[in-house]
Amino acid sequence: MSRIGKKPILLPAGVKYKVEGNTVLVEGPKGKVSALIADGITLETVGGELHVNRDSDKHAAFHGLTRALVFNAVEGVTKGWTRELDIVGIGYRAELKGKGTVVFTLGYSHPIEFPLPTGIEVAVDPKQTHLTITGIDRQKVGQVAADMRSLRKPDPYKNKGVRYSDEKLKKKAGKTGAK
Repeated sequence: MSRIGKKPILLPAGVKYKVEGNTVLVEGPKGKVSALIADGITLETVGGELHVNRDSDKHAAFHGLTRALVFNAVEGVTKGWTRELDIVGIGYRAELKGKGTVVFTLGYSHPIEFPLPTGIEVAVDPKQTHLTITGIDRQKVGQVAADMRSLRKPDPYKNKGVRYSDEKLKKKAGKTGAK
């Protein structure tokens, strides 16, 4: 039995869900998010909690996955999701251009304009080296953060680049023969 799949999902006040075919639409104070439901998985409300049930052991592989996707949707419409990035390097920075574009200066010969998808907001600190990405869809927030990080991945020799705030880097030694 799936340990994650058996855990009930707490439904906060103001959160509603509707199952349509193989998707569930979760609506809350911050907006609407849809999540996929695998075949053989059903949702039922019992006393303010949402239970994810499976028809048979044949559907065991998707039991925990479906519960996690629905939980992420419920958390997103109530609290939202955030991801933080740090920009390290001399002259490396980011700034907001309007509401939907982030401009990065990362040591290339040109600035990089990064358009933001709908539902994603980015806040840049005054030093222009710390970004906070927020949104209600966990997958989209994580993907935008990964795309921004891939513009200049952290260098293991100089520790320069765009990295997650909680990411630990191991600095490598350079050439030992050079003096």
